[in-house]
Amino acid sequence: MKRLVRVALAVVLLALVWRVVDGAEVARLLRQVQPGWVVIGMALLVGQTVLSALRWRLTAARLGHRMALRRAVREYFLAQVVNLALPGGVLGDAARAVRAGGEAGLERAGQAVVFERLAGQAALVAVTMVAVVAVALWPGGIELPGAVMGGLAAVAAGIAVGIGLIWMVGDGWPRVAAWRVAAGQAVFARDVWPWQVAFSLGTVAANLLAFAACAAAVGVGLSLGGVLVILPLVLFTMLLPLTIGGWGLREGAAVLLFPLAGATGAEGFAASAAFGVVFLLTSGLGMAVWLLPSRVRV
Repeated sequence: MKRLVRVALAVVLLALVWRVVDGAEVARLLRQVQPGWVVIGMALLVGQTVLSALRWRLTAARLGHRMALRRAVREYFLAQVVNLALPGGVLGDAARAVRAGGEAGLERAGQAVVFERLAGQAALVAVTMVAVVAVALWPGGIELPGAVMGGLAAVAAGIAVGIGLIWMVGDGWPRVAAWRVAAGQAVFARDVWPWQVAFSLGTVAANLLAFAACAAAVGVGLSLGGVLVILPLVLFTMLLPLTIGGWGLREGAAVLLFPLAGATGAEGFAASAAFGVVFLLTSGLGMAVWLLPSRVRV
């Protein structure tokens, strides 16, 4: 029933946003999609998945679980398909941890997945915060509404409070202390954190550029400020476990935010829809690789 509700909510949101904007204009933009930009977007999303798999492989290795790169990439593609197909956006990652738990132990496997995902989200938040400050200080930059700025401030405050609470707990809670030690080994160790930063910034760059390529595919050109500020804010809506794959929420955010970058709401809808379809196609290709017989898998 919950899955059906989330599917229905996605459909309702898409229908409402379609009615708010010029649906005919959205359809025209999508009919004129440029295949070259679509191919570039798919290539960038494949690169993002490979970088994410490398980050996961590094994190797991630091926790005592070594895996081949080929396996890590296949597992990551499978997790993406499940995340996009089922509500919540994390069920694929949970299954990834369970499958790895047979070799590393469920707690270690879970730690590797959680730390890897948090590293990626932390990089996206950091890039967004820096970009928002930069465009706010730049003359003639993008002017974000007060509600958006307030939301970003709340996110920053929440992160700071969370980190403070974990630090204050100290060794009082053995389980929290054990996860702190594991995070120190897998993410913050001197010989690890530069790679974590590089992989995480790489995934953020690939994701944002893929979205920009999908926007270009429907004829929407975005400035650097638009790519670094508007697109991350749109992508954040995909983290809300309200619909399937962020559909409806992402398009609504694009309709509201793209005009801040000089585009129209219809162009934002078309760009977001194109990105969603390209993401599904890319993940589907990865799933096809997973389903190939073992002797011919790449």
